Amino acid sequence: MMKVIRLDHLVLTVADLDVTCDFYCRVLGMEDVRFSSGGLTRRALTFGEQKINLHQVGAEFEPKAADPKPGSADLCLIVEEPMEQVIAHLKDKGVAMEEGPVARTGATGPILSVYFRDPDANLIEVSRYPD
Repeated sequence: MMKVIRLDHLVLTVADLDVTCDFYCRVLGMEDVRFSSGGLTRRALTFGEQKINLHQVGAEFEPKAADPKPGSADLCLIVEEPMEQVIAHLKDKGVAMEEGPVARTGATGPILSVYFRDPDANLIEVSRYPD
């Protein structure tokens, strides 16, 4: 039997690589990185020990999802900062919240979450586990 132990990366298909990287770096503190794969230069967003590989819509790398398109993702990201600080940061960056803070259930228990959209209209949930 095989047992998965963690998520290494996921792929987002985006309309504009530069706009996406600016948003995730400016709003969520991720790092825009470039790397080589199969002789091609690719872009990704890194944070902690994870990364989000980016595919430009219409120029996706193979193999790819069966129907890649911008705006089809729903991501939950965990932060350590108090939710009041998260909300103030989002307001400062001009990010409109869609919902929250609301109680939800994360992978290991209760979380407090806020929701907003990235430039491609992907749903982003930023959450915090209680102390």
